[in-house]
Amino acid sequence: MRRNILRSGALGAVSALAVSVSGCQYFGDASRDTVQNGYRGTALEQTYKRGDVKTAFNAVRLPAPVPAATASPPGPLPWKNVQVLNDISVGEFNRTMIAMSTWVAGTGNCAYCHNVANFASDTATSGQPLYTKLVARRMLQMTRHINSQYGQHVGATGVTCYTCHRGKPVPNGIWYYTTADQYQRHYLDRDGGRVTSQTIGPSNANRTSVRQTEWQYGLMISMSQALNVNCTYCHNSRQFASWTESPPQRAKAYHGILMLRDLNSNYLATLQPVYPAVRLGKLNDAPKAQCLTCHQGAYKPLFGARMVQEYPALWGMSSFDGMAMPTASLPPGMAPAPAATDSAAVAPTTDAPAVSAPAATPATPTASPAPSTARVPAAITSGGRLR
Repeated sequence: MRRNILRSGALGAVSALAVSVSGCQYFGDASRDTVQNGYRGTALEQTYKRGDVKTAFNAVRLPAPVPAATASPPGPLPWKNVQVLNDISVGEFNRTMIAMSTWVAGTGNCAYCHNVANFASDTATSGQPLYTKLVARRMLQMTRHINSQYGQHVGATGVTCYTCHRGKPVPNGIWYYTTADQYQRHYLDRDGGRVTSQTIGPSNANRTSVRQTEWQYGLMISMSQALNVNCTYCHNSRQFASWTESPPQRAKAYHGILMLRDLNSNYLATLQPVYPAVRLGKLNDAPKAQCLTCHQGAYKPLFGARMVQEYPALWGMSSFDGMAMPTASLPPGMAPAPAATDSAAVAPTTDAPAVSAPAATPATPTASPAPSTARVPAAITSGGRLR
């Protein structure tokens, strides 16, 4: 019996050693990189398999920048029905249009958005509205809005049409309505998504439930997969709810959520009357964005490529990340503004939050105004927090 006990103990020790060795081989493997993103000793780190990251990185195809604009001819701008890009030079306008035709249409085909017989027209030769041009106009306004107002999320990287579209008319990662309680509505008309109970019994003030916890888990997993990171990229697993113990990326993600609610409510969902039926969801709603739409499996969209710096027309302000608008990009007679003119011009270049993190108390983030029922199919209208 003593021999059997010793044998069992020896086998257990060998098994433990095998697990230990295999674990060391995993984390110490030269094919993997471990990146610390929080305080030492808190296990706030990301482990990446180098081959997978390299494959994803090589899959990103960045279009070559269109040659910079040259000096424009003197005289008034020759615009007709240009409603957004009317504060830039002729040369900057033309190169921006060329870039957009490849970023979105993929082929450099002007006819995807324009009536080539009358570029100023918003209708086709048949008289039908050019929905692609109307949508593109609103997307230009949205892109400028992001770059000028959401530096706390996009930083010095910024966004262009290509950030989401990647050469395709319809970006990956868009979402439509399915049910009243789908987790993506957190990006539209829901308020906070916390499910930490503050009292023992259920009540109107304590609506936390197992069901809500499952939906919240689905939301968090979708964010994790969109960025190809684990939970500790934004949270300290010792206390998931604590803001003070979380890495800076959580504050950046918080601003991203507020940004998505703004964009979905005020730019994307409102385009529903413009789209043809083929572009609408099963419940007749317009496509909307989530983290996946821009990130597409990378911790930074396009692995942090700063394409927007090459296209001042998309800045939405006279300078970006300390760079002033080039003289050749401005209309004739307009002098470039100093680089520090705009309060939002110098976007943060680190992962540190640009503003104080939300309070550690279980207060919910302020939501953007909820869309009207015209944007939300009556069959799935359901107000309140993430359910």
